[in-house]
Formats: sequence, structure tokens, C-alpha cells
Amino acid sequence: MDQKKVIENTINFVQKELKNAEGGHDWFHIERVYKNALLISKDEKVDFFIVSLAALLHDIADAKFYNGNEAIGPTIAANFLVKQKIDKNAIEHVVNIIKHISFKNSLEKSSEKFTSKELEVVQDADRLDAIGAIGIARCFNYGGYKNRALYNPEIEPNLNMTKEEYKNSDAPTINHFYEKLLLLKDKMNTISGKRIAENRHTFMVDFLNQFDDEWNGLK
Repeated sequence: MDQKKVIENTINFVQKELKNAEGGHDWFHIERVYKNALLISKDEKVDFFIVSLAALLHDIADAKFYNGNEAIGPTIAANFLVKQKIDKNAIEHVVNIIKHISFKNSLEKSSEKFTSKELEVVQDADRLDAIGAIGIARCFNYGGYKNRALYNPEIEPNLNMTKEEYKNSDAPTINHFYEKLLLLKDKMNTISGKRIAENRHTFMVDFLNQFDDEWNGLK
């Protein structure tokens, strides 16, 4: 098996599948996560091939765009990897990363646990793309896609959401910062992820302070 060729095939497959995807979950999101994952991997003892495949396929069919169907993404990824004649254990590892990477699953107390260094790397890479300048842009892009209010002072963030509440939320976009994005810094797994997240987190805090001042006519 030529790993380089498989990665090339995977890139081509993902680019085609996500050609018309929402701007925050399109090929460019995948590419950034892939690059972040490779960067973090330099400081971790991981299987670069597994990390690469998982990063490239982690959002091949995000459940939020498929009526909450959490099985479709892992299924599409697995079927693709079978056609690439990938080792069965490697396919299972990649699929498990896809199943366990999302923030919403951390809100659910489940008996089914999966851990690996590769998951930690790809999860950090994905979370880094949800914060900082890119994270702010993606957050408002998705809010616009869902026709959500920018902000409503009368609707307070829900800081103790269940997984189902998170999935079904239609709260204003600003609330998402407090319900998820500002929490990610302290959920990073790797040393590199934590270091990069610090700067991006600070950028978001500064943005929210500026937003609040402008909203209230203070600046």
C-alpha cells in the first residue's frame, strides 16, 4: 500500500464531496485541520498516516447537515477506506476518531470510550480551527447560514447543556462563544495544542470585549 497515494486519493475524494459545503465546514476547513494536525504531530509519538486520514475525513459528512445522523460520516469514511484497501485495524482507528472527535459528544456521559494519541492530535487540530480569527469567522458564517440572531441580551448562554440541547440549540451566535468556543482552550490534549490555543483564545476574548462595548455604545 502506497500511503502517499492513499492520502492523495483521500484529498481528491474530500474535495469532491465537500465542493458545495457550508463555508465553515468545507474543504478549506479540512485543509486547515489537516495542516494543524501535521504541525501538532511533530511533537507527538503518533502514526502520521492515521492522523492524516482522520484529519482529512473527520467532517466528510457532519451530522448537523444530515438531520443529526451521526452514523453517516463514519460510514462514508469506512466505505472509502475499504476501497483504498486500507488495513482493517487502521480503518477502525480512523472511524473511531471520527466518532469521538466532536465537542457535542463530550457533553454526553457514555460508557463507550475511545482514546488514542492520534485522536488527541486530530481533536486538538479541529478545535484550533474553531477558535481565534478563523473560529470567529466560522461561527458567524454558520450563524448566518442558520439565520440566527447575532446577539440577544435577553437570551443568556446555557452553560450546562446536554448533548441534545446543544444539537437543537438555535440561540444567537454570540452565545456559542460562551457555550463552546471559550471552553476549548482548557480542553486541549497536547502541549502544542495548548500553546497555540492560548493566543487564539485571547484574540476571541478581545473581540467579545470590543463587541460588547460597541453593542452598548461605549466605543
